[in-house]
Amino acid sequence: MNYVSSILISAFLLIGGFTAEDAGVKVGDTAIDFNLKNVDGKMISLKSDANAKGYILVFTCNTCPYSKMYEDRIIALHKKYAGQGYPVVAIQPNNADKSPGDSYPNMQKRAKEKGFPFPYVLDETQETTEAYGATNTPHVYVLNKEGGDFKVAYIGAIDNNSRNASAATRRYVEEAIDALSAGNSVGTSDTKAIGCTIKWAN
Repeated sequence: MNYVSSILISAFLLIGGFTAEDAGVKVGDTAIDFNLKNVDGKMISLKSDANAKGYILVFTCNTCPYSKMYEDRIIALHKKYAGQGYPVVAIQPNNADKSPGDSYPNMQKRAKEKGFPFPYVLDETQETTEAYGATNTPHVYVLNKEGGDFKVAYIGAIDNNSRNASAATRRYVEEAIDALSAGNSVGTSDTKAIGCTIKWAN
């Protein structure tokens, strides 16, 4: 095997070993800010809430059965933790051409039907979704303010039972925020997000 062949094979193996899991932010990284349109027409960013100690970012949508099963739990998370400085921001990542039920008007309709008490914003370009590395709906990122930045403290699922909230034996998001609020490190900081794959434009 000559030198050029060795280089080409090494490059192929390097590229072949790169997966979607390697993309996006990781636990401990500085969170990426965004400026996305809420269902009420206002623009939302990480700077929108001056009192936020952190955020529960949830990549979710109207149409995914898993997202629907988690809607009430997401509402409950906001009601429990927004007052403690950790509000929910829900981000709809799907391309509307690929998933018409997730269009902006349908987002507005769903938010009204469910009475979402948190921002439900559209990532129309999908740049924020790609930057975070979200792959499923729902996919959660718990952020914690450290100094002037928000750091990623947890990534993954809301809990360990997508179909039955009362049967969940681990509530990962709650565990993470409770630990952060107590000034402790997050015990389980990374889990597998279970849900529908994101509908990309390309």
